[in-house]
Amino acid sequence: MKNFILFAIFALVAGALVPGFINKTGGTPAPSATAAKPEPTPAASSSYGRTMTVRRDQRGHYQVQARVDGRHMDFLVDTGASVVAIPEKEAARLGVRPSRRDYTVQMKTANGTVMGALTQLRMVEVGGITVRDVQAVVMPDQALGENLLGMSFLSRLRRFEVADGKLVLEQ
Repeated sequence: MKNFILFAIFALVAGALVPGFINKTGGTPAPSATAAKPEPTPAASSSYGRTMTVRRDQRGHYQVQARVDGRHMDFLVDTGASVVAIPEKEAARLGVRPSRRDYTVQMKTANGTVMGALTQLRMVEVGGITVRDVQAVVMPDQALGENLLGMSFLSRLRRFEVADGKLVLEQ
């Protein structure tokens, strides 16, 4: 089980770092910081619960705005990430400040081995979809450039599906 968790965290971190590495080594340039993000379709009630549709952005990724423990944060949806991952600076905005001794989870990334700190988020809300008590990992800022919405959130939904350039979340 420990090896599975380490592999999942490795995949999470690699997925976050590879696009930046490609951009630095001459791959397709990333869109400018002023590029507009696609607006998600707000959660709507259905016979199954709440549903939200998100369109793919210019990079081919799904970006969402969330509220985490009452704070607004942007996330990249990462179905290959086993847990929600947030850089230290973002975690500090939530009042989560792990001490150095809390960084006990070893993760191998494209840039080497990185230590992360496990934490629990009381509430993550995307649109009108709310999940409570979500496992997350705090990563050093230099190891993770953006927040990742991983399977510790997605697996708690009734369904999530990617088709025709759209991500559908349903609770």
